[in-house]
Amino acid sequence: MTYLICPGIHDPQLTNNFLEALKQQRINLTPLLVLPVDRYPTFSAFHIVDFLQQEYKNNPFKQLTFISFSAGVVGAIGAAWRWRQQGKQVRALIAVDGWGVPLWGDFPIYRLSHDSFTHWSSALLGEGQESFYADPPVEHLDLWRAPQAATGWQIRKNHRSWTTASSFLGRLLSS
Repeated sequence: MTYLICPGIHDPQLTNNFLEALKQQRINLTPLLVLPVDRYPTFSAFHIVDFLQQEYKNNPFKQLTFISFSAGVVGAIGAAWRWRQQGKQVRALIAVDGWGVPLWGDFPIYRLSHDSFTHWSSALLGEGQESFYADPPVEHLDLWRAPQAATGWQIRKNHRSWTTASSFLGRLLSS
């Protein structure tokens, strides 16, 4: 299993904070690839697939989990589709605050949103298997910067339970 982080367009320190928060939850993201946004536009599926192909040549991996944020969700969903079309396996796509991005696929998709409105309006474009939304709402960037501080609702087939964004991610990534 390989994990790919597709960040948004923001200070790279936010992604470092996100990864540190997951590490504090004992979430093991090894091996991990982080899209170098200084060389590849995070919103471009074409560029993400190009990056993956370069990495794949050096170290073939069997399954790939996309973890994407904001503009990175735009590129990640297209790249996941293309990766599948090439006959490779996508274990899951996790979309963190990918508001307005249609999410459908023949692989598991999970949404996390910074508030209930984003959750509700994004679900119109594909709910995914499970989802999370912050309640009370948090700022968009704070969901990525500090998922351990975002409390809210995890939703599975009409069942809601209280958790944090990082606990929700931990459960998804460890299953």
